[in-house]
Amino acid sequence: MNKKIRNIFGILLFSIGFSQITAQETRTISLNEAVEIGINNSKNLKLDAAKIEETVAQLVEAKNNQLPSLKLGASYLHLFSPNVDLKTGNSAASNIKVNNVIYGSANLTYPIFAGGRIKYGIQSAEYLIEASKLNAENDKIAIAFIISQAYNNLFKASQTIKVLEENLLASKKRDETFLKLENNGLMARNDRLKAQLQTSNIELQLLDAHNNYNIANINMNLLLGLPENTVLKIDENYINELPDNQPSSYYLSQAFQNRKDLQAIDYQRKAASIGSKAAKAENLPTIALTGGYFAADVPGLLTVTNAVNVGVGVQYNLDNLWKKNSSLLKAQAREKQLEVNNELLNDQIKLEINKDFQNSVLAKKKIEVYERALEQAEENDRITKNKYDNGLSNITDLLDANAALIGAKVNVINAKADATLANKKLLQSSGILK
Repeated sequence: MNKKIRNIFGILLFSIGFSQITAQETRTISLNEAVEIGINNSKNLKLDAAKIEETVAQLVEAKNNQLPSLKLGASYLHLFSPNVDLKTGNSAASNIKVNNVIYGSANLTYPIFAGGRIKYGIQSAEYLIEASKLNAENDKIAIAFIISQAYNNLFKASQTIKVLEENLLASKKRDETFLKLENNGLMARNDRLKAQLQTSNIELQLLDAHNNYNIANINMNLLLGLPENTVLKIDENYINELPDNQPSSYYLSQAFQNRKDLQAIDYQRKAASIGSKAAKAENLPTIALTGGYFAADVPGLLTVTNAVNVGVGVQYNLDNLWKKNSSLLKAQAREKQLEVNNELLNDQIKLEINKDFQNSVLAKKKIEVYERALEQAEENDRITKNKYDNGLSNITDLLDANAALIGAKVNVINAKADATLANKKLLQSSGILK
């Protein structure tokens, strides 16, 4: 009776799960496609794009400083009983009543010399744009690896489900056979219950595997910007292409040539150096061509038109004679910080490359060990089953051999997936992950 109830419950559970799956969108996706979708929909990369736009705006602002400046102004003033005394010697002019004043002006300033501050500002902004673009590229590579990691987890979960489902089916068939043997008095009830217990254990493992798959699937959908209920099907050939490792020196050389974060900090250092030059230029005077136009009308008293002026303006801040150049001190401190950051990043790259290289080598060696273990588990399972069929082994040995075989199959799949991911981590550290 208990078995019938369990079978009915299993059918209902399967039906409910199947109806939910059929209501969801199923999509087969390769790793390259997943990376492309994830990068296109990445919120972090959209934030990086906004930062690049900000640095471009800073460049526009710096270039604007080399353009002429034109300012227009006009005013209307109402005066309340002012005293007007014109030193003209004409007594009649002293009795003029002034109530309104109207005047306007136009001033044009064109910088001729600013100590190089304008030029340095443009160069610094250009370097910062390049640094922002490289930081975005570095984030893109990091996101590609994160998606690869999520894809790897989804692959492992799906393959574990596949192995467990195959073994669950075989275990249930064995239970049916053992039940017939028990009914015919050819097997002890206790042995048949041990076999059913292993079936239940496989069912529990399968439930955990499905749970891991669902979590990995949701995580993948969020990374790719897909609907959360999308069921993703992984490319079965994901782990079949595992290239041989180059020497560690190769990856280290590639890292120093291709790491975007290293290139970005180099541009930041260039911008900081230019910033120091611009700060030094603050101690120099500024020279500009000036031109203007002025017109005024004081009704009943004065009218001025066509008052055009052209000249040269010189400005120098005398505070520089006794005040320290704080901008220069800040810029020099910034240079020192970036120099240390560059050294730290170089050390970090060396550590990452060596660590990831060792992990990649280890992961590939584990594949060989697990494959040998699988061969041993298969042979052990075959021999144990043969001995059991001939009455030379008990049910416990048979079930243990079968459990070991299941574990060995899962271990091989996980080892291959982990080796694939370890290789991609090494490529990411080297700056050559596509």
